[in-house]
Amino acid sequence: MFPRFCIILSALKVLNMSNLYRSSDDKVIGGVCGGLAHRFDWNVEALRWIFALAGIFSGVALFVYLILWLVLKERPTSGIIDVDW
Repeated sequence: MFPRFCIILSALKVLNMSNLYRSSDDKVIGGVCGGLAHRFDWNVEALRWIFALAGIFSGVALFVYLILWLVLKERPTSGIIDVDW
């Protein structure tokens, strides 16, 4: 279980996590799919279906979603992005 977590965190660093947020406007559960869809310009409904179907057939998708929900910050609604200096 721990190696999967390390792989996911490594992948997020490669994807330039500074531009990756959970959506605060377009969310159903945690905003993970909405944030990923906005960042990579994907269809949010298709991404939600992919996560849902993968979650039904495999627990890995649910694990990835939960990890992303915990790791990603929610995008501020005020238009000001919190930058750690």
